[in-house]
Amino acid sequence: MTATPEPIEQIEPIDPIDEDYLRLDQQLCFALNAASRAFGGLYRVLLKDLGLTYPQYLVMLVLWEHGELPVKKLGEHLRLDSGTLSPLLKRLEAAGLVRRERSSRDERSVHIHLTDEGAALRERALLVPRRIAAATGFGLDEIRDLQARLDRLTTALDQASLKDTPTCP
Repeated sequence: MTATPEPIEQIEPIDPIDEDYLRLDQQLCFALNAASRAFGGLYRVLLKDLGLTYPQYLVMLVLWEHGELPVKKLGEHLRLDSGTLSPLLKRLEAAGLVRRERSSRDERSVHIHLTDEGAALRERALLVPRRIAAATGFGLDEIRDLQARLDRLTTALDQASLKDTPTCP
């Protein structure tokens, strides 16, 4: 069970003398953004040999794990809407890695299938997670702990909506 964020008026006030709370290096969002950008740079280098961008790699990971999926379900796994996902899928299809096919049961639904070339790319991609893990300098337990903490953070942030959070006076 995830804790609901406290309303702002119930949060202990910040001591005006302690200005550290407004320093850039004290912002969790900045640390996460900086780490994300650093990961992006490393993935860009590692995925170049596979001919994939990072978002395309994420699509392929889901398809390698789950096989053929409707676009809607693929978007749910990736937390992407169809407007963002469609251009990615078109580029992957143009590269010969996936095939888009309308459902025979529901014309509105498009299913994504791996091609033989897309399925074969999985073997070459196996080194990517190992290289990423090595680059972090973290052990397997540390990586799993960080993933669990980030999952908890994501869940908590998903549950906290701006409309339910009172604004500061």
